[in-house]
Amino acid sequence: MYDQSKLSELIRFAQVDAGSTVIDVYPGDGDWTRLFSNIVGPEGRVYSFVPAEVANFKNDPVGRMRTLAKEPGRENVEAVSADLVAMPKATSPADVLWLHLFYHDLHTKLMQARGATAAHFNRAVYERLKPGGSYVIVDHAAAFGAGTRDAQLLHRIESATVREEVEAAGFVLDAESTILANKNDPHSVKAFDPSIKGETDRFAFRFKKPMS
Repeated sequence: MYDQSKLSELIRFAQVDAGSTVIDVYPGDGDWTRLFSNIVGPEGRVYSFVPAEVANFKNDPVGRMRTLAKEPGRENVEAVSADLVAMPKATSPADVLWLHLFYHDLHTKLMQARGATAAHFNRAVYERLKPGGSYVIVDHAAAFGAGTRDAQLLHRIESATVREEVEAAGFVLDAESTILANKNDPHSVKAFDPSIKGETDRFAFRFKKPMS
């Protein structure tokens, strides 16, 4: 997770408020799910969505999120799992869909093993968001011109490619943040390399589903 100032800025950027319905895709350890749960309160809802493509990982991501949902005060959290493109069937219409350091995975063999592509997933997100809803993406930046080339090996993707793909699904870019940018990142090593882990150059986009 980030320091408090960056966390606060990212929450503001995502436009998550009390009463919001949020879908946290591929929640990992559940840190963002817990944070969103605290913010949306008893009138809100957080879907901790584990793609079926990773549900069989040894760390039992679905079981971990179900355990999280049973924590005191987490009555507003629901752990769900389905194929990526079936996400709309597993959740209710949402105000915000949060995708943290995961978009690049849409271009990996693992996530495409069941036939899903980034285009398929973006259309699924469009279907699930309410009109005016926010699709928020934070990811590791690839070098200029890399496109999706480094998604599999370096876990990076070029921001321009993300924008192009998401806008193709009908979304409109609403805002971009450079709060996580790092000009010292060489963009040539894996995002998890010890030399850059936790400090990668990252971009943040907020896309909107048009009101009509």
